[in-house]
Amino acid sequence: MTTTSADEADLIAALRARDEAVFAELVDRHAPAMLRVARGYVASREIAEEVVQEAWIALLKGIDAFEGRSSLRTWLFTVLINIAKKRGMRERKDVDVQIAAYTGGTVDPARFRDSDDRWPGHWKDDEAPSPFPDSPEGSVLGGELMAVTRRELDKLPERQRVVVTLRDVLDMDSAEVCELLDISVANQRVLLHRGRAAIRQGLEDYLKDAM
Repeated sequence: MTTTSADEADLIAALRARDEAVFAELVDRHAPAMLRVARGYVASREIAEEVVQEAWIALLKGIDAFEGRSSLRTWLFTVLINIAKKRGMRERKDVDVQIAAYTGGTVDPARFRDSDDRWPGHWKDDEAPSPFPDSPEGSVLGGELMAVTRRELDKLPERQRVVVTLRDVLDMDSAEVCELLDISVANQRVLLHRGRAAIRQGLEDYLKDAM
């Protein structure tokens, strides 16, 4: 079963015909997001740029054999992530970093419900974060909060950072993220929740210091 729409079929046909204008437009559309995702796996922006370049080369080499079993975007990001994983694994010297991606976080685990609770992994009633202040200063702090959010995102363990990027930055749905990363729905949900919680913790701490 294929998932190719008429518009995407035209796009694929143009790529197979080596239409440079269409390829350039596709690069402009996806390269920034691809760089953010690759950056989640490798140690530097320079390496991430190499990963993105390798993914585009792989697309050109593989487009003739593309069967449309997923969207072209999903296929492209799957290729990207596979390349990034291999590069990241070659360069990573501390295996504990990878383990922390599944279990780690910067929020005290005691703030979450236990695994035998009806809502495992969610905030405890008395530990939920307070809402951010709705005040005139909020608009002034907007730019600063975005900078803090980006900084906290960069601090996340690899898998949390990638899941949050795919869901909240690139606006992919849960099913697409699970397919791209080859993880279960439950695992994706936990990674997303913990990643978001860690970012929010950083924002909470920043706002406390700013008051």
